[in-house]
Amino acid sequence: MHLYQYRLIMASKKPENMTFEATIDELDVIVENLENGDLALEDALKKFERGIALARAGQTKLSDAEQRVSILLQNDDQSPLSDFDGQPE
Repeated sequence: MHLYQYRLIMASKKPENMTFEATIDELDVIVENLENGDLALEDALKKFERGIALARAGQTKLSDAEQRVSILLQNDDQSPLSDFDGQPE
C-alpha cells in the first residue's frame, strides 16, 4: 500500500477506535506536515484539529493503561483478577 493511501485510511478512522501505536504514528505524520509549512491555512487547521483529537484519544488510552498497571500492582498475590472496564462509572 502506498504511504499516501495509508495516510488517507488512517485519517478516516475515529481516534478512539485506533490503537495507541496507530494514534502516535498518525500524530507524527501530522506534526511533520505542519512543520513543513507547505499547507494552506484551512488544511493546516484541519490537520491541527485532527492532531488534537488524536492526542486526546492517545492520552485517554495511556491513562487507562496506567490505571490498569496501578490496579495490578496494588493487588496482592491472593487477590482475584478481574476484567478492567476503562469506562468511568
